[in-house]
Amino acid sequence: MSGVVGADARPIRLRKVTRRYGDLVVLDRFDLELDEGRVTAVMGANGSGKTTIARLVLGLDAPDGGTVDGVDGRSLAAIFQENRLCEHLSAADNVRLVLDHADRDSVVRHLRGAGLPGDALDRPVRTLSGGQRRRVAIVRALAGDADLVVMDEPFSGIDTRSKARLIDYVRGRLEGRTALLITHDSKEARRFGARVVKLGRVTKPGRTA
Repeated sequence: MSGVVGADARPIRLRKVTRRYGDLVVLDRFDLELDEGRVTAVMGANGSGKTTIARLVLGLDAPDGGTVDGVDGRSLAAIFQENRLCEHLSAADNVRLVLDHADRDSVVRHLRGAGLPGDALDRPVRTLSGGQRRRVAIVRALAGDADLVVMDEPFSGIDTRSKARLIDYVRGRLEGRTALLITHDSKEARRFGARVVKLGRVTKPGRTA
């Protein structure tokens, strides 16, 4: 699904959201509103509920209490912690899956812009390095025109030297879009000029995450 959300679209809000996994309360009456047209970063320790928030916004999980509003009618894209690529397809063909009638030059520009070398464009992604596969996953998510982008630890597996260039590519692709960034790295949040929301650690059932 693609398209641009009109100016009258409702803001994306989690209101008094509770999410449990068995006896463990990961989110307890949690509130969050995403800033329209910019990046909101959610930070916290492992187990604090960051990925749960991403899944709730994407509609992959449902709250046990509270509501998630403003997502219906929006076009969505996601960068998951797992690459979720079609391993038998080339890098270029993975990107073509999300682009209607894309010519090769356009696909190549996207992949080269993210730092993928030319000799990796047409090889099955199963033969690429972990960092190269990660670049393909990022490009595939951002090459389309989705107006809401959810990124869960998008730069995992990317070496420090390459990360700056890749962040610049992602920033350019996100311009004007609403985005949720899940990260443990405050430097990443600053590079995006993101508003930061910090979560606490879940220590026992009933505590807020």
